[in-house]
Amino acid sequence: MLTFTLRRLSLFIFTMFALTLLSFSLSFLFPGDTVINHSGQINASATELAELNKSYRMDQNIVIQYGAYLTHILNGDFGLSAVNQSSISNDILKLLPATIELSLVALLIAMLVGIPLGFIAAIYHNKVPDSAILSLAMLGYSIPVFWLGLLAILFFSIGLGWLPSSGQISLLFEIDFVTGIQFIDILLSDSPYKWQAFRDASAHIILPACVIAVAPATIFIRLSRASMIDVLASSYIRAARAKGLNFRQIIFRHAIRNALIQIIRHVGLQFANLVTIAMVTEVIFSWPGIGRWLIESIYQRDYSAIQSGLLVLSCFIFMIHILIDFIYAGLNPLARGNKYGS
Repeated sequence: MLTFTLRRLSLFIFTMFALTLLSFSLSFLFPGDTVINHSGQINASATELAELNKSYRMDQNIVIQYGAYLTHILNGDFGLSAVNQSSISNDILKLLPATIELSLVALLIAMLVGIPLGFIAAIYHNKVPDSAILSLAMLGYSIPVFWLGLLAILFFSIGLGWLPSSGQISLLFEIDFVTGIQFIDILLSDSPYKWQAFRDASAHIILPACVIAVAPATIFIRLSRASMIDVLASSYIRAARAKGLNFRQIIFRHAIRNALIQIIRHVGLQFANLVTIAMVTEVIFSWPGIGRWLIESIYQRDYSAIQSGLLVLSCFIFMIHILIDFIYAGLNPLARGNKYGS
């Protein structure tokens, strides 16, 4: 396990080096002064500009400039937004938890829906339920997320009036910012309307989370179906049948737990896909997350915010990949071998 951990750690360091190098290079590709693209201080005076050039070592070679840029990043200094001159670090700390909350709820919905349907399709392999579930998965994967989001708002919010169409919580509730995760902040608050606020936040997150979860759920259907088919064809399942276990006992005692192990290793990839979908969905539902902030920064040509947002999102997604790798390695000791660890 130590070798596996060291390999994951070295891969993380190398990937972060590549990401910071890419972010650093963008400053030279964007129009305008490089040091202003780094810092975002578009209204800097001549004195401040000279201090910035000294801080970022712009009079030195490119390697020293990269080292200075990396020092600022490691100190949590992402510069200022070129649009409103606010601290990008504070914006990220404020907005990223909302994206994490929305993505985790969507991932939970995708797994709770997709994995059981995939298992049912595998159990009824090449039968009517299998064909119906695969057709449903193909349809769900083919629907564009922006069209699905607008359709969901039109039907469930405007037509039926069941769910709110935008925002994270109603303006009637004032919840203090503690962790940024709305549900946790509500539970930590001393408000006498805590549970009303909790229900209101739940109603706000259902629609965007379900829209985001559609595409990953269809992939989980295919992954769980393929995993269950492989497990049901394995030798230990045949041995369980030979012992006299009925089909229900085989499925619930042996097949499901072994099929789930194979699915876990793909959760990280689906989470990365899910965060990408969430960026578009946050714009449609006016969700106050980092994805909406990043897309608005692209429209406004806020180059310093674009660099920092891409770096933070990429780092976050890769950390999720590392976490999933460790969970999978803990559940499956064979995954700690040299082939997987490399």
